[in-house]
Amino acid sequence: MKFFLLSFIAIFSSLTAFADVITTFDPHGKKEIALTFDACETKTPSYFDPVILEYLIAHKIAATFFVSAKFALRNSEILSEITQKYPFLEIENHSYHHYAHMEDLNASMVHEEIKSTEDIIYNITGIRTKYFRFPAGNYDESTLETVESMGYKVVHWSFASGDPDKNVRAEKMITWVTNKTKLGDILIFHINGRGYETPKALPEIVETLQKKGYTFVRLDKVL
Repeated sequence: MKFFLLSFIAIFSSLTAFADVITTFDPHGKKEIALTFDACETKTPSYFDPVILEYLIAHKIAATFFVSAKFALRNSEILSEITQKYPFLEIENHSYHHYAHMEDLNASMVHEEIKSTEDIIYNITGIRTKYFRFPAGNYDESTLETVESMGYKVVHWSFASGDPDKNVRAEKMITWVTNKTKLGDILIFHINGRGYETPKALPEIVETLQKKGYTFVRLDKVL
């Protein structure tokens, strides 16, 4: 009996750990949604998409950027400016190297990916990150436990926008995102030049959702 009880506890704990990946938030009846962008770099130098960034700033649209360390180092001046001038924009952690399969790394490597990125972002912005997004959304129980043991909450997304796909045109993205979004959703796009149609699609997506009564919030204001 004791063996079965311990087995049940172990299985339940595993399921609980996986449930801790945040894909929505409780808006407490408000029509709030979170706009998030991945800002990452692997082998090719990457930079902030100026069209997207300038639109968010000009219209004061609250958003959260999940930034990799390599991207942060290459875009340090802009990151510093964002945190000093635009309080509606939030910077969070997206690993150092942006390995698409962090579940293949051991615990110490996972820890280093996150801690080194946290320190780099802190040195640039003076802000400590507290949310983490796995590159490509891939993880297993072990990597999730490692991340959470560092005090981080893992935040993914409610549904994929499709923006890294060159075959997804702006019109399709606009229809897909505006029809599917509901309160408490976490939207995901890319602001590193990999959201190929996002500069075209984003203004209409934002404005359509605003007409439906939605407001955009930083993750740290609702989680």
